[in-house]
Amino acid sequence: MKVVILGKGLMLANLVLGAIDAGAEIVGVFRYEQTCTNPVKLFFRDFFCPDPVVTLLKQTKVNQIRMKSANSKDFRKLMLTLNVDLILVGTWKERIKKETFNIPKIATVNVHPSLLPKYRGPNPYLQTILNGEKFSGVTLHLMDEHYDSGAILSQEKIEILDTDTSKELREKSVRVARKLVSDFIKDLDNKIITPITQSEKYATYYPNISGEEKMLDFTYQTSDEISRTIRALHPFLPCYIVHNDKFFIVNPYNFQILLEDIGKTRPGDIIAKNPERLSLTIVCKDNKAIRFSELKLYKSSESKTEKYIANNVRVIS
Repeated sequence: MKVVILGKGLMLANLVLGAIDAGAEIVGVFRYEQTCTNPVKLFFRDFFCPDPVVTLLKQTKVNQIRMKSANSKDFRKLMLTLNVDLILVGTWKERIKKETFNIPKIATVNVHPSLLPKYRGPNPYLQTILNGEKFSGVTLHLMDEHYDSGAILSQEKIEILDTDTSKELREKSVRVARKLVSDFIKDLDNKIITPITQSEKYATYYPNISGEEKMLDFTYQTSDEISRTIRALHPFLPCYIVHNDKFFIVNPYNFQILLEDIGKTRPGDIIAKNPERLSLTIVCKDNKAIRFSELKLYKSSESKTEKYIANNVRVIS
């Protein structure tokens, strides 16, 4: 089976590995970076600072497709020349047109990291955690003219732990994607696969966030909302605590919601500090406090952060 894979980052790498696991012939890989990065700049970056995807493609000797769009005449001509059976897509911002996704003899299949029809959109990792979901998943579906709406081919659920950030959820999801892709390609030879139409009744769509979410607001956010925001935004954006005209960068793995009674306080009050641990304890909207450790002042060293906490942060007792 001749397969072409379009994608970016960890998802692309695992689709490549899944196709290899299934014994498919990968006749081309189209990295999303080719569509949006200067070719000369990308060449030097790949040569001097190759990311794991580039290293994998070199190790597996997979041919890279170097074009500017999956909707270009050149790309469509190449797909016809290669006589492609299947196109796999994972993490691709460009809307792929019908003239492209109809070319493969079998199908063009998108790999989406959510339990479709829920959480359509560009970043389900972030949105599922931000909205407090306990489960996410990975869905293989036929590509159509709309984002993430095609008939479902296979799907697997993934548990979201209370400690998971988007980084951990993404790592879980791409591993599941590798298995689903491998099983799907193998099943094409052995089974009849019946696509299941998505129910629009249960469909949800979430666009990209604005970026304003990175500024934590203890006056308007509960402790759970702040926890979910920090975990959801990592590793895409850092979260900040504002103190006077300074910005503390939050460590997404070093904060804890405290359960003990904190008495009469107001949201935003700093009720404890530990300069040596670079720690502040702050009251949230729901009158619960969060202890943040290993904080760091923006564009400052640990020693300067420690001195600032010791000398400039006032604790309300």
